[in-house]
Amino acid sequence: MRAFVSTTLTLLVAAAVVFPAPGLAQDKAAKVAIINIQAAIAQCNEGQEAAKALQSKFQPKRAELEREQREINDLQGQLKNQEKTLSDDARNKLLRSIDDKTRIFNRDNEDATTEFQQAEQDAINEIGRKMIAVISDHAKKNSFSVVLDVSSPQTPVLYADMTLDITEKIIEAFNATGKPASTSAAPVSPSAAPKPATAPKPAAEPAKP
Repeated sequence: MRAFVSTTLTLLVAAAVVFPAPGLAQDKAAKVAIINIQAAIAQCNEGQEAAKALQSKFQPKRAELEREQREINDLQGQLKNQEKTLSDDARNKLLRSIDDKTRIFNRDNEDATTEFQQAEQDAINEIGRKMIAVISDHAKKNSFSVVLDVSSPQTPVLYADMTLDITEKIIEAFNATGKPASTSAAPVSPSAAPKPATAPKPAAEPAKP
């Protein structure tokens, strides 16, 4: 599916990345850190496992959509190769078949896309909620008063010293709270999972009777 940032997750991050340090004097400079939370979610053990699970779950639907697309392509090839020799009735029948199959494909593809995106967003939000707690704990332990998410368009950071980046530390801390990564898990973000193919448009509209 297409890459996207969960609106819910973005709001959770925006609400949680500002931490008032206990006992911080008003005249003392705030201690700031930055994090790429999208990368943290994608690269943590749980994110990799979620990506693998999503790809496995939706592979049968992807295969079905690819089969439907091949059928459309085959019919379009038949129409192109035999158009000059087909009777009007045969041509119209073939065009209607292409149109019907394309309509079914588009509906199935849209349904699969919606289902995948919802499952993907649920996984991202679930991991995000857990990661917020890890970020909060790390920030308090290290006296950070602000943690900025540089991956979010809601917080456009124009410049940041990369020595302030705590992404790797948060990934390590998050992984320490869960199970070890599977040796077969590919380092792929849930949002980078393959999306169903898009059907080609029919070569022509069916002729009206």
